[in-house]
Amino acid sequence: MLSRVANSIYWLGRYLERAENYARFIDVNFNLMQDLPLDLKEQWRPLIAATGDLALYEKSCTGYEKNQVLFFLGFDAENPNSMVSTIKNARENARIIRENLSKETWEKVNELYYMMQEGLEKKVWKKEDPRPFFEKVKNQILLIYGIADSSVARTEGWYFRQLGQFLERADKTSRMLDVKYHILLPSDQEIGTPLDFLHWMALLKSVTAFNTYRRLYGNIESANVVEFLTLNKYFPRSIYFCIKEAEKCLHNISGNLGGGYMNSPEKAMGELRSKLEFAEVGEIIGFGLHEYLDNLQLKINEISNLVDSNFFTIRDNQTYQTQSQNQN
Repeated sequence: MLSRVANSIYWLGRYLERAENYARFIDVNFNLMQDLPLDLKEQWRPLIAATGDLALYEKSCTGYEKNQVLFFLGFDAENPNSMVSTIKNARENARIIRENLSKETWEKVNELYYMMQEGLEKKVWKKEDPRPFFEKVKNQILLIYGIADSSVARTEGWYFRQLGQFLERADKTSRMLDVKYHILLPSDQEIGTPLDFLHWMALLKSVTAFNTYRRLYGNIESANVVEFLTLNKYFPRSIYFCIKEAEKCLHNISGNLGGGYMNSPEKAMGELRSKLEFAEVGEIIGFGLHEYLDNLQLKINEISNLVDSNFFTIRDNQTYQTQSQNQN
């Protein structure tokens, strides 16, 4: 497969996943605001912190009013990670490789782009309740995933898109978990209170994990939530599951089905998967959850860079295109 084609397919997966996660975060945070006690201010700053774009936001905005935050995360073209930017980039990557996509996939990506443009024209972020719009965007992206799952051959292109999707998902799960632990909780005195319960519940709902978690663990406890979202081997949005699936994608791309590693991204991915596979939640919390997740995010960024240099960079060290990615 040509490097430029693989590059576009990989970033199509990452950009769609990033936009879908933003739609989730906004929807769940909005729901959380409805449940908070009346004497508590709405907490929109943590939502920006979760994306890694707090410094960019503070360059152009003062305060953290709902409308400002929703515009920045959803519709600000100056924010390279906003939904309108990532969906525009996803559509551009899809256009470049249109002959490699099914007709239905291209049509749904195109519809998604115009859906965001319509939301921009109608100033959705100013509506009293913008949740139906973000739910519609999330469902459109899930529809694209479903079409691909049932109609795309499991060749190199499939694995590159899955690789981008799972790396992006692992990063976003780690960021939401990190923000909850260090920003959303006001003080040590709040631990175990109904407010603490609401925050953990919102976090689980942001990754569609609430019902599955309750079936496995019952009561909501912080250590169990950390274990579930970090180390669970079966939940498709846990960090370990995403890294394990991303590693499988790399092996299929390289043709390395006998174990071990054949290149630097496979080596780095294998090391990270192994650490997660044999980790225990007590060790993570003892090390410091924030420090652990921060190291994890740096490792995911390193793997992304290795994927770029191994698969997408041509011999004169110039890449076909430079894509934006979250950096700490």
